[in-house]
Amino acid sequence: MADDLGIGDIGCYGNDTIRTPHIDRLAEDGVRLTQHLAAASVCTPSRAAFLTGRYPVRSGMVSSDGRRVLQWTAAPGGLPPNETTFAKILKDQGYATGLIGKWHLGLSCASASDHCHHPLRHGFEHFYGMPFSMMADCARWGLSEKRAHLERRLLWGVQVVAAAALTLTAGKLARLLSVPWRPVICAVVAATLLWAASCCVGALIVHADCFLMRNRGIAEQPMRPSRTASLMLKEVSSFVTRNKAGPFLLFVSFLHCHTPLVTTEAFLGTSAHGLYGDNVQEMDWMVGQILGTLDAEGLTSSTLVYFTSDHGGSLEAQDGNSQYGGWNGVYKGGKGMGGWEGGIRVPGIFRWPGVLPAGRVIHEPTSLMDVFATVVQLGGGEVPQDRVIDGRDLLPLLLGATQHSDHEFLLHYCEKFLHAARWHQRDTGAIWKVHYRTPVFHPEGSGACYGRGVCSCSGDSVAHHDPPLLFDLSRDPSEARALTPDTEPLFHEVVERVARAVEEHRRTLSPVPLQLDAPDNSWRPWLQPCCGPFPLCWCDAGE
Repeated sequence: MADDLGIGDIGCYGNDTIRTPHIDRLAEDGVRLTQHLAAASVCTPSRAAFLTGRYPVRSGMVSSDGRRVLQWTAAPGGLPPNETTFAKILKDQGYATGLIGKWHLGLSCASASDHCHHPLRHGFEHFYGMPFSMMADCARWGLSEKRAHLERRLLWGVQVVAAAALTLTAGKLARLLSVPWRPVICAVVAATLLWAASCCVGALIVHADCFLMRNRGIAEQPMRPSRTASLMLKEVSSFVTRNKAGPFLLFVSFLHCHTPLVTTEAFLGTSAHGLYGDNVQEMDWMVGQILGTLDAEGLTSSTLVYFTSDHGGSLEAQDGNSQYGGWNGVYKGGKGMGGWEGGIRVPGIFRWPGVLPAGRVIHEPTSLMDVFATVVQLGGGEVPQDRVIDGRDLLPLLLGATQHSDHEFLLHYCEKFLHAARWHQRDTGAIWKVHYRTPVFHPEGSGACYGRGVCSCSGDSVAHHDPPLLFDLSRDPSEARALTPDTEPLFHEVVERVARAVEEHRRTLSPVPLQLDAPDNSWRPWLQPCCGPFPLCWCDAGE
């Protein structure tokens, strides 16, 4: 699974300027899905849905207050322990299970060592990687996910407190205020501490969130991003070699292609698309190395390989004239946009030599959630019957035993808010898309929310549509021309049918705590993993 990769960034999906020969080879030797959809347009909820086969709103892996993903490693929110992942089921079936790379689904609940959300609590026997996520702040880039915002807030606090101190001092010296000196001194001390915090917050974030773990222990804090790719590949090779004699499940969760686009020197300047293109080409090389490991161990013909991205590329990842996010092809929108195709349509490639037909292309709607049911069935497990599973077994479709996807309707959420829904009208081949809410682009007509980091899901920055916008993706995949009752005779029939499906879906939802809202998504000092006395968090198990 790539991170923030646009569907238009790889050759087999139409890109002829970024070289991705290894991913393209996967598609040539396997099955390529052209309408493969993430259950969310940002990391945390999309990955939760992928692992559980359930819309993230069912597990509470969504928010209602704009905190779209987990904000800190030391936040108590995360994938609830009562959720069942495909790794947990396959582990029970005797599979060796491993996760290498990004997790971003929480770590601890009440203490730094309880690890209630840790990958090892969710079915993975081996974990090496980031419990959080690669981000620009890990390299102290000009682009910033939270450092710049925290610095601004702290400096604003400095100004307010300093102004209060000056006012009190002036009033006291002018004998206009009768106050003791203690409040003045306290205000000066507070302003100094806030200023010092603003100077240190970048370093604190690097130590707090940018580190590697091996199983339950910290392996490197802070991490050295320039060598992480090679360490991950060594872990992949080691895991495969150790477990080649029996069945195994390995989830390789790349840190590419998320900012800060850490790229080794060998790939810098190799693409026509700057640092982002270089980073994509390095990730493709890593895919080739992993496939080479399978070849070397004689496992190619007995291994199902799947490649995807967690959501679409980020259009707002810009700094001046430089673009550091992906390209989503002909599809409108990108990362963070709950309904527009560019944020949720992702690559989907399956390869299993001798089992899946080589070169097959499927245009049916499928979901990352389908991997759950597919892997569970292939591993000899049973799909849980005590909860709603939204994913469907893809194997009949991949084999060509059936011509249509089991998904008649798919819902598209932004946080806990339903933004859009699609209806695959199988008898006509039409794929109708209904938008109830869409982000207000900034500047108007720009196609993204520039200057805001990511588009909002609710509030004044979202447009509500009544009647909803309607598109026929089979004729207009770019969602460029909204249909109206005047241009589409079936307008009212389609909108009403989708509305009934939405209502049926909502009746299957149960109230659950929202893991990504502020109460469970704020930094807790006592949850901070640290391999030394906090804040002196520094270690390197490799040295």
